[in-house]
Amino acid sequence: MSERSERVISRSPNPCDNQTGGLERPFPVTDDELERALRDTLTRRVATPRPLAADPAGMALRRARRVGRRRTLTGLALAGVATVLVTTGMAQFGGPSGQQGTPTVVLGDPRGFTPGPLPTESTVPPPPAGPVRPELDLIVGDWLYTNGGERWELTGVNTLERAQRVANHGGWLLTSTVTAAGRTLWWMPPTGGAPQVVLASADAVAVAADGRQVAWRDGAEIFAAGVVAGQLLATVRTAAPAGAVPVGFAGDAVLIRQTDRGGFRVWRPPVDDQLGAANRDVLNVYGTRPDGRVVGQISAGAPRRPCLALLDPARNLAPVRTDCGPNLAADGRGEVSADGRWLLVNGARDSALLVDLGTLGSGGSARPAGPAVTGVVTWTRSGAALHVDAAGALVRVRPDEVAAGEQPTTSPVDGVAPGDRPVVVADTRP
Repeated sequence: MSERSERVISRSPNPCDNQTGGLERPFPVTDDELERALRDTLTRRVATPRPLAADPAGMALRRARRVGRRRTLTGLALAGVATVLVTTGMAQFGGPSGQQGTPTVVLGDPRGFTPGPLPTESTVPPPPAGPVRPELDLIVGDWLYTNGGERWELTGVNTLERAQRVANHGGWLLTSTVTAAGRTLWWMPPTGGAPQVVLASADAVAVAADGRQVAWRDGAEIFAAGVVAGQLLATVRTAAPAGAVPVGFAGDAVLIRQTDRGGFRVWRPPVDDQLGAANRDVLNVYGTRPDGRVVGQISAGAPRRPCLALLDPARNLAPVRTDCGPNLAADGRGEVSADGRWLLVNGARDSALLVDLGTLGSGGSARPAGPAVTGVVTWTRSGAALHVDAAGALVRVRPDEVAAGEQPTTSPVDGVAPGDRPVVVADTRP
């Protein structure tokens, strides 16, 4: 060991051989022992390996983990594809044979989606309370209430003037009131669903009592066609003079009112391609009897006055029988019963009259029958007439009760909005 090392060790200010203030060594350290200790320390430092910049074991473990993750993701992807293929095959085999398109398969809920509760009677707003149940169907607001207890929403239908059942459970035909765009005719399917437009922007619309025929005016022509499931079939047309509008049917013949000069015409689409001459003596028509004759109001007598008459559509509405006894109103509101026995019509004294057509001409065929008719009269198969009065109430007129001197019954209709009126649906004739 060098002389300089000995001087450094001998100059230590502390009598102890360390900095901790511990006990003195009991024996002195020779130069050989110090040199051997220094060599051992250096040898151990050289023998200890330096840490590598990259750990091979760690790299191998990380590589193994990445491979495992790839295999897991690949397996999940293959399982998802298999699930989609199996579900698609089940949808194609289980669906209707004529269905087209690709079914949508959703695996799990989308993120952020929280399923809500199923609709219940408390969460779904109910339709308005059902009105009084008449013998016929009734339209209140946007709802059609059938006499069987069903109700259907009339989606997209505007204010209605009249409605007609179609024979053989063929649904309903709904006619709108007059608007700036004209009249619209809808067909309502028998099992519900949205009504379908049959005609739009027509100047006038007339529907047969069985709902199978319709006539309308559009521009300078009048059309007639059959109606099946809301579709017009075998449409025919003819030129029409100004003011001529269809108002009803007598069998296959169309009854046409001449609004500008008065009178009525008859058009037989299967036979004639032109309108017949106008009969100026006919003032109004109320309907037809089972024998085909038309019940109407004519101008007759001397001096001339309004009279009730049975008219022959085959002879240009020539009168067959006349009764000038009933004092009739000139508004033309009224309807003939399905059996042809009765006529409910407005009288001249702001009230309705019930006329026995079986005794027409006897002078005593008319009896007072309650409030005046303000809209359409419909007859039930049991022989009662229904109409809506000026207050919006439903009036029932039973011929046997009127004949016995009783007044017709009046029932308010629930759910009618202010300014609205219920519409009684005409039934098909047996």
